[in-house]
Amino acid sequence: MDTVDLLAILGVLVLITLVVGGAALLWARRQQRSTTLQTNFGPEYEHAIEELGDKRSAEKELLRRQRRMQRLEIRLLAPEERDRFGAMWANVQHRFVDDPIGAVRDADLLVKDVMNVRGYPVDNFEQRVADLSVDHADVVQHYRAARALAAARADGRASTEDLRQAMVHYRALFADLLETYAQYTGLREVAV
Repeated sequence: MDTVDLLAILGVLVLITLVVGGAALLWARRQQRSTTLQTNFGPEYEHAIEELGDKRSAEKELLRRQRRMQRLEIRLLAPEERDRFGAMWANVQHRFVDDPIGAVRDADLLVKDVMNVRGYPVDNFEQRVADLSVDHADVVQHYRAARALAAARADGRASTEDLRQAMVHYRALFADLLETYAQYTGLREVAV
């Protein structure tokens, strides 16, 4: 075997090593991206896969949501805004006993008001859910559930218990939007 043949074989081996190494690096990056998306989006990751039919499409959609949210100016509420919205929530929740249908309707409107003040676009429900899934992935399923129960109420298919459950769902999202989950759910914060 002469030197030219040996160099050619060596060149092919180097090329194969680079291709295999590049493929392994690409695979590792995709795995890391998937893990990061699963961690960041929680249950919403699986929901996106179910909705879109495959992991690749779901991850592409979740990445699109993250990019969209980076362009929006979402802000925290000022303490006086949190207090005002908290008082409004207490009023809505108190009215549930006498007017469950009206309270559920007002809870939905109050959630939209908080979102609007924080900087979320509120025109379209599906877009609101997509936007919320980026920073509030752990509670966005509550919003979907609350809206489904509210829709059942509008069709006359919801019982008072269904409406109560809708309020529980709205409360979870509302508290997360206010970033005071313990205060509005009655749960105590646990020091870790």
